[in-house]
Amino acid sequence: MKTIRSLAVVCSLLAFVGGSGLADPVPTTAPPVAGFEKMKSLVGEWTGKSRDGKPVTISYALVSSGSALMEKIGMPHESDMVTLYHPDGDSLMMTHYCAAHNQPRMRAGTVLPESRRIVFDFVDATNLASPDAGHMHRLEVTFEDRDRIVQEWTWREKGKEKIEIFTLERRK
Repeated sequence: MKTIRSLAVVCSLLAFVGGSGLADPVPTTAPPVAGFEKMKSLVGEWTGKSRDGKPVTISYALVSSGSALMEKIGMPHESDMVTLYHPDGDSLMMTHYCAAHNQPRMRAGTVLPESRRIVFDFVDATNLASPDAGHMHRLEVTFEDRDRIVQEWTWREKGKEKIEIFTLERRK
């Protein structure tokens, strides 16, 4: 009798969970985010120069089943840096893994599908020694056309800012 009663309770619970929607699968796709869709158009290899004429190479690849865009920046005689771009709800976020050994996170403002520019502003950072410690604080990406972009990185340290500009062309 006790076994039948226990079985009835288990069956009732299974029927409740099955009928309540708790067992329904979680959707795996979110609505598209315009800024992320724009950034995804950069997939491939890019070459260019910094403002002072130093060569720069940047590669973009979709990772994690297309849920993030990985950017790898290479400059001669400097450590490569990686930035990951990803949607966060209906906005676009990035985390920059800097050669300065900190990881600033930035959020883009509203990006419309026809926008030519995406601006990311500092939100916070991990591994930042102090609020005055040097870190990337802003990034502006300007889409000149399908095969040309300009990146403007703003470095902030002790209240002062320095801007580095990369002018890039698609290689592949």
